[in-house]
Amino acid sequence: MRVKRQKRHRKVVRFYSACFGFREPYKVLCDGTFIHHLLVHGLTPADDSLSHLLGARVLLFTTRCIVSELKSLGESHIEAVEAANQLLMARCDHEKRVSAETCLHSIIGESNSEHFFLATEDCEIRKKFQEAPNPLSCKRKKQNENTTVINNQDTEAGGVRKKKRSRRRKRDHKETTQ
Repeated sequence: MRVKRQKRHRKVVRFYSACFGFREPYKVLCDGTFIHHLLVHGLTPADDSLSHLLGARVLLFTTRCIVSELKSLGESHIEAVEAANQLLMARCDHEKRVSAETCLHSIIGESNSEHFFLATEDCEIRKKFQEAPNPLSCKRKKQNENTTVINNQDTEAGGVRKKKRSRRRKRDHKETTQ
């Protein structure tokens, strides 16, 4: 299973390299939650783990805003602050500290001109970057009525077989539960 996952990751990296100009060494922008997660689960050194995952050399970056946010979390995140200070600092032009989400969005922006990969464990940040228009967001084409009719006629025989299989599974499931 692990080999399949690594193969899938390498295909995605090759796609980004070919289509959008991502080049080695790959730049990975790390969030505070990701750094903390690495330390909690003992995935150090992180650059080796990520380079093995992406199949090439990586450079790990963070920002001043992320480091200051980790400091504000208190004693439980001191190791994460020390680890974040050892990473390269990506330039963020904020006068005062802003949230990590805002800082990441300002650095990556709409076009991701620096070609950063984003490493985070925060679900809200992931959703925000998935919703934003990016190279991988696909828009479905509207099908006209003729193509849907043709597709329905072609799959009609297969649909009958699927219905019979699902009925048989339901019947077998009912018999086993009784």
